[in-house]
Amino acid sequence: MRIASKSSVYSLLCWLLVAVAPHGLAQTYQGKQLVRAELLADTTAIVPGKSFTVGLLLRMAPGWHTYWKFSGDAGLPTELKWKLPPGWKISDIRWPIPLKTIDPGDIETYGYENEVLLMQEITPPSNLDTSSAKLAAEANWLVCEKICIPGSATLQLDLPVASTSQPANTDVFGRYRGLVPQNWPKPDVARADWSRVGSDLRLKITSETLAKYPAIDFFPLPEQDTIVGHPAVQSRNNNEIVFRIPLESAPKDLSSIAGLVVFAQQPNGDDRAAWQITSAPAVSATRPAPARGIFTFLLFGFLGGIILNLMPCVLPVISLKIFGFVQQAGQSRQKIFRSGIAFTIGIFAWFIALAILLIALKSAGRDVTWGGFQFTNPYFVLALSVIVLVFALNLFGVFEIALPQSVTRSLLSTSEREDMLGSFFQGVFATVLATPCTAPFLGTALGFAFTQSAAVILAMFIAIAAGMSAPYLLLSAQPAWLRFLPRPGPWMLHVKQFMGFLLLATLLFLLYVLGAQRGLEGAIWASCFLLVISVACWMKGAFVVPTASLAKRSIVLVLVLVLVIGSG
Repeated sequence: MRIASKSSVYSLLCWLLVAVAPHGLAQTYQGKQLVRAELLADTTAIVPGKSFTVGLLLRMAPGWHTYWKFSGDAGLPTELKWKLPPGWKISDIRWPIPLKTIDPGDIETYGYENEVLLMQEITPPSNLDTSSAKLAAEANWLVCEKICIPGSATLQLDLPVASTSQPANTDVFGRYRGLVPQNWPKPDVARADWSRVGSDLRLKITSETLAKYPAIDFFPLPEQDTIVGHPAVQSRNNNEIVFRIPLESAPKDLSSIAGLVVFAQQPNGDDRAAWQITSAPAVSATRPAPARGIFTFLLFGFLGGIILNLMPCVLPVISLKIFGFVQQAGQSRQKIFRSGIAFTIGIFAWFIALAILLIALKSAGRDVTWGGFQFTNPYFVLALSVIVLVFALNLFGVFEIALPQSVTRSLLSTSEREDMLGSFFQGVFATVLATPCTAPFLGTALGFAFTQSAAVILAMFIAIAAGMSAPYLLLSAQPAWLRFLPRPGPWMLHVKQFMGFLLLATLLFLLYVLGAQRGLEGAIWASCFLLVISVACWMKGAFVVPTASLAKRSIVLVLVLVLVIGSG
């Protein structure tokens, strides 16, 4: 299943600019570098008019990986933007054969571990009147292990200009040139026949050469308007191999896609080689099946929204809403329904705002994806950590969250409206936590939407919001169903406190993310800041109470403000 859109799954708000030196230092995690970036050349000098090869060398920490130009179900391909003098030409990146990984949840990706060299050919002008040349480039990548962190570096390569040159860095360039896919061989070596059966493509390869290799796979390179599933070997008989390539969204007349036929003695072996298919050598007359319609993908989005309620990111806040339903048992039907409507509006408000943001970013030329882009921004993660901690302390009874009396009098004339406002913000908070989650059906639906127009993206997020809010809207519309919930009683205080511990578990996850982004020191600083926030909440609960004088409340609020600002 497609979990995120293609490259795509591209950088949104938060490429972290953390490296500016020529040997660009990237993110740190627990005191170690995750990626070290460096520009290399295969020559000691630049000869006017003579092409040479440069490469971006990325060295990853053990267990971490970057991505191929088609990253698969998740991830971002590495980008390299050159700033060359006028008259210089550069080729596209020559991508080495990637590794294929399958993560929990059937998430299939293509990328590189430990090290990769992304090569490009540069051709200088025939006339150069300088003694040296400075070649600058900006590199952006996404490095992942259990979480993903974007990184970047501004790199520079200084080479002298001379009439002759000598080879340089021959070992690393030779090793990665051997991993570059080869062109499709002659028909007497391999024959490829494409066909389309329903919503699948079939690639039949006849080759005596491939028959010698136990491990054979197909790595797709689909166009932007095509979303593919997971290719697999459907059958293998002597010299004939048939691949099945599922199409989740594709043009009706699509009869083939580009890709690599990868073969080795074992999967992901160091001896792997590949033939590149750029077009179909032969196409069978077949019956093209129409791609799934937009309403099918909207249904997927709706179902994915329902399943989001069961995801670990959202469960603590959803538990609070169920707790609210227990409290409302026996109240008027209209009051329960209005509370459910407020919760639903909160869900829709966040999803629509997120859709508008993604549409704006896409219009500005940025690639968009579901979820994790907020969680690549450490300031967003810290802000969300503060919110989660404040909610947890509120559940523990350290203080009560209440609006100022003046605001309450002017905006909330009744306690019912106050309950509705609380339900609204519960809906918003639930969807904020849902953003980094994914669920069955969501990947397919959003992968399709991100390749479509702004209207389709907005419709998809509305469908997800409808799915996520549907159970609560139905429960509030049929309050008779509340009789299946336990009756209110002293046990509710213990449940409320237990849900506070669930939020603290969420806080631990957020601190883990911060530690991966900013290292151990960043996690320690964030923990100290959260401790200050806890003290501030305690001061508010202990001293800013209705029975306290105005002067006392004002002094405490000033001290709280000074404490929080000073700790930043």
